[in-house]
Amino acid sequence: MKNLIATLCLLVMAAGVASGQTQVEPDTALRMLNAQQQQFEKGVVKVAENVFTAVGFHGANTSMIVGTDGVIIVDTLFGPTSAAKAAEAFRQYSDKPVKAIIYTHSHGDHIGGASAFIGDEKPDIYGTETFGSAEGVNKAVDPVKQKRNIRQFGRNLSSSEIINRGVAPAGTDDGDRGKGFLPPTVTVPSSGLKTTIAGVEIEFHIGPGETDDAMFIWLPKEKVLLAGDNFYSSFPNLYAIRGTAYRDVLNWSESVGKMAALKPHVVVPGHTMPIQGQEAATTALTDYSEAIRSVYDQTVRGINAGKGPDQLAHEVKLPEHLKDKPYLIEFYGSVPHAVRAIYAGLLGWYDGNPTTLNPLEPKVKAQKIAKLAGGINKLTEQMNAALANQDYQWALELSEHLKWLDDGDRKLARTVKIEALRELAAREYNAPNRNYYLSYANELESGQLSELWF
Repeated sequence: MKNLIATLCLLVMAAGVASGQTQVEPDTALRMLNAQQQQFEKGVVKVAENVFTAVGFHGANTSMIVGTDGVIIVDTLFGPTSAAKAAEAFRQYSDKPVKAIIYTHSHGDHIGGASAFIGDEKPDIYGTETFGSAEGVNKAVDPVKQKRNIRQFGRNLSSSEIINRGVAPAGTDDGDRGKGFLPPTVTVPSSGLKTTIAGVEIEFHIGPGETDDAMFIWLPKEKVLLAGDNFYSSFPNLYAIRGTAYRDVLNWSESVGKMAALKPHVVVPGHTMPIQGQEAATTALTDYSEAIRSVYDQTVRGINAGKGPDQLAHEVKLPEHLKDKPYLIEFYGSVPHAVRAIYAGLLGWYDGNPTTLNPLEPKVKAQKIAKLAGGINKLTEQMNAALANQDYQWALELSEHLKWLDDGDRKLARTVKIEALRELAAREYNAPNRNYYLSYANELESGQLSELWF
């Protein structure tokens, strides 16, 4: 792990990476994502005499705490196939029965494999009072969220296209999603819970962050903190591009701050490798909390100064002393996405500028842009020139205008968009961005999308 940290730090410094910019030279992006692969190298990590974490068996982690007459499982992966492999690996360290299962939150990659861990004895299963609220209440838009989920995680990408998912490996076994889920039988109250299970002192702390139903688990004797998805080695996904309800960023920062106050000797993330050693673990949590709060505070200051989300997404940066931390590199979440989410979460879609109160419809705007450019042919020339000059984002935006024009070359616009997306993907070290670009390009090329590319 020390080699990984050193490698990432060198790559970040060499690339001149700054928060808010996840585009670098293609070879650098590739090296960075390949280095991040070590964060989910498959195996069981012993984090304390009686605590073991299985990494890389699926996207998330699962942990086993060994007690006097049984074991406690914290999070259960995506489905019974991956969970069974982790359970088998755990049995090298203990064959005691499972006395309890704990869900840190209700995302599917943490709850779908519970059945694989249990035998004849039925364990208690712990969840929060709000368990099940991870995705909010926006079920009405599930059809489009499913499409965007596939793109974000690169589920339809070939093995040669996808590297990883930022905080998870590619190529996970997803065919049995949720088939091993067992509902909670014990509700952790909003005040938290301190108890003893199988002779192990254990504390349940409510900690909303990535989800409203999240909690973190503290083992006071072992000084081990199981953080769930409120911490992992990447800048956090304060907004997921697949589409999510607002994740309360301020609550997230505060929850991580509470974790840091415990001064753990080990922090076990929901994804990626555990961080061991009191100084390293506590510093990582402190930095994480500060990074989230800084992005929030900068965004709020900008909002109150009258700035809109487009401007703020390019202005807000991580503090200098945090931007090169390996656990804050934007492999999964990104600062610009977080800024936009905070803006929308606090104020909604309208940026306060009357110019954007009732904007032109896309087709009318495209017609006026073409006229401004000197006609459709001139607009097309500018699009082609942007692509040739490696100004890929501008090429994308011009292709979007051209596609709306009845007399425009929509086939060419599609071709330019595909090429620009793939060039942007090659330069991305943010895995969701990269996967989304490539997935959308493939859908365009195969004809899966409509003529207007929705």
